[in-house]
Amino acid sequence: MSELLINAVGTAAALCSMTSFTPQILKIWREKDASSVSMRMFMLTVTGFVLWTTYGILLGSWPVTVANAVCLMLSAVILALKWKFREA
Repeated sequence: MSELLINAVGTAAALCSMTSFTPQILKIWREKDASSVSMRMFMLTVTGFVLWTTYGILLGSWPVTVANAVCLMLSAVILALKWKFREA
């Protein structure tokens, strides 16, 4: 299979993963409400991205590392917003 095609698919997948968190972040920020976000799910998501980022570092694969580090940061923002807008 063509290396160009493989890299294009990987890049598209990384971009989709990285941008998928943006609408949720914007919605939470606009509404100042994160009650519909599952804390357990995002804790698990953040843990998964920590592991994927570590895997990329250990593998020496900067595309895996960078894509997952960006996803880690974005999902951590959602977790932080969940904490910030928690019900008193």
